[in-house]
Amino acid sequence: MKYRIEEDTLGKVKVPRGALWGAQTQRAVDNFPISGISMNFPFTPTFIQVLGKIKDAAARANNKLKLLPTNKQRAISKAAKEVWQNKHGKQFPIDVFQTGSGTSTNMNANEVIANLASKYSKLDINPNDDVNMSQSSNDVIPTAMHCAYYVDTAEKLMPAMDLLIDTIAKKIVQYHGVVKTGRTHLMDAMPLTIDQELGAWNSQLLNARASLITVLDALRFLPQGGTAVGTGINAHPRFAREFCKAISPLVGFKAETSNDYFRNLSSQDLSVQLSGELKNLAVILMKISNDLRWMNSGPLAGIAEVELQALQPGSSIMPGKVNPVIPEAVAMAGADVIGNDVTVTVAAQSGSFQLNVMMPVIAYCNLKSVNILAGSMNVLARKGIRTLKINKKNIEASLARNPILVTALNPVIGYKKAAAIAKQAYAQGRAIIDVALEQTDLSEAKLKKLLDPVKLTKGGLSK
Repeated sequence: MKYRIEEDTLGKVKVPRGALWGAQTQRAVDNFPISGISMNFPFTPTFIQVLGKIKDAAARANNKLKLLPTNKQRAISKAAKEVWQNKHGKQFPIDVFQTGSGTSTNMNANEVIANLASKYSKLDINPNDDVNMSQSSNDVIPTAMHCAYYVDTAEKLMPAMDLLIDTIAKKIVQYHGVVKTGRTHLMDAMPLTIDQELGAWNSQLLNARASLITVLDALRFLPQGGTAVGTGINAHPRFAREFCKAISPLVGFKAETSNDYFRNLSSQDLSVQLSGELKNLAVILMKISNDLRWMNSGPLAGIAEVELQALQPGSSIMPGKVNPVIPEAVAMAGADVIGNDVTVTVAAQSGSFQLNVMMPVIAYCNLKSVNILAGSMNVLARKGIRTLKINKKNIEASLARNPILVTALNPVIGYKKAAAIAKQAYAQGRAIIDVALEQTDLSEAKLKKLLDPVKLTKGGLSK
């Protein structure tokens, strides 16, 4: 036979013979054939691993409170460890689009762990009464979200962000003092240095990093212990504290008990805050990527201020064409993150009374965003910024022809006269200094001093 018969409160269910899950998981598999994206999808394995750690920590806490016998606790912890070591990934097949509380995924974990624990201990370990003791899906799932967000952000996103910041910082040192044409509205503007331009990118990233650290600190406060509606029904009064002690070494941060279980269960404010910071980071990466695309444009008919590494042929029909593939890929990832933020925003407002009922898709979207942003920053740092070269010849040629340098003459000859000089210089394709020599009584030495591009990058009044 390919199936065995399992039973729950709704009756009998056919379960694949080799599956570790039980009736409730099977019902969810049958009920939600929607996307084919499971909660153990490549973007979200951390979520299932964290669920295993939650079940391990809960068993230890219940044992310490003398609610769960030691032999059952050890068996549950052993089975749960195999889950958080990702040894049973295929045993978590339920679609992301499922019951909004994530009850199906919580019961999936309970059933798999109970099955394994029973086999190891030869005891009858119940998924609800033993593995889910002192818990509810309503506090387990948001706790898993907090922990998974923290782990992936701290272990994947932050190192990638630090790598990108460090890589840009090295380019700032390498090209310090190189003056180039500034651009506003994509039109020539006053000059600045390359290190000033790249420094703005790093400043954006550092501010985003600081904001994410604030969110990480808030994620340490876990909803576990609120159980069904936030009152802590069926959980020992000290369960939450013991749980936090037990899970802290497993997740790698000092977990604290929530200061308001009702808020944590009924709302997903922190998920929205994290999503907003991820969206902000996506916008920053898109800005950097688009700057790079423009600066690299050419090689003859564009700006061509920088040269990105040639990574692959750029056309199936135009020989020799090379495209800025890394900035393009990063920009697409950023667009996806912005879309994820919309989903999180819509889903988070679905907190009716004491429970949000779109938690699985919120978790999926945020973890997906964390992972693709981490990947994007790693690629951008290693294959975009690290190998970046400047085209000093083109930079200097553009700067010499820039009619907006005349702005420096405003305090001396006035805006109207300066505008006339700029227009004439542009129309005749001449340098500003040559036209200014004809149209003003300023000496060549004075004009060179006033129009010195290096001096103009430092601001202040022209003298």
